Amino acid sequence: MKKLKFDARTISKISLLMALDIILTRFVSIQTPIVRIGFGFLPSAMIGMLFGPWAAGIAGALTDIAGTFLFGSSGIFFPGFTLSAFLGGFIYGVFLHNKPKSLWRVSLAVLVITIFVNLGLNTLWVYMLTEEAALAILPARLIQNAVLMPIRIAVIYFVGNNPTIRKAMQLKD
Repeated sequence: MKKLKFDARTISKISLLMALDIILTRFVSIQTPIVRIGFGFLPSAMIGMLFGPWAAGIAGALTDIAGTFLFGSSGIFFPGFTLSAFLGGFIYGVFLHNKPKSLWRVSLAVLVITIFVNLGLNTLWVYMLTEEAALAILPARLIQNAVLMPIRIAVIYFVGNNPTIRKAMQLKD
């Protein structure tokens, strides 16, 4: 396995994708008290594809922290969501870095993140913060993730296999 060099080009790509993640998550999404619908997952998946699980996990955590402190609507930092952001990026990296971006592999990555991070941990964090009954918020979260899961799969699969995007980002199988 080739060790990743963190030169200026690598740091610049990761930083740009982190900024795009913040923009897509904070400004181009629909936020309700229980669910957020947006495309902030895509930069995280791209960092995982390009730079591997550790870089994607750390970038996800740093992006969550930066986004919360810069643009948090309530200004409250909660480390649970930072852990979820780390795990989401890490999982994308495990499934997609230096591997074929097959529909099966992308679907499996999204399924693992959906079940364990989005429905598991994030529901726990929302429950802890809002003190709403977990069973009361779970149906809305189930519907949100059921609707968004195929969209996430399609978008990540398209980006991972699009020759123009692959060339621009220098993605390799």
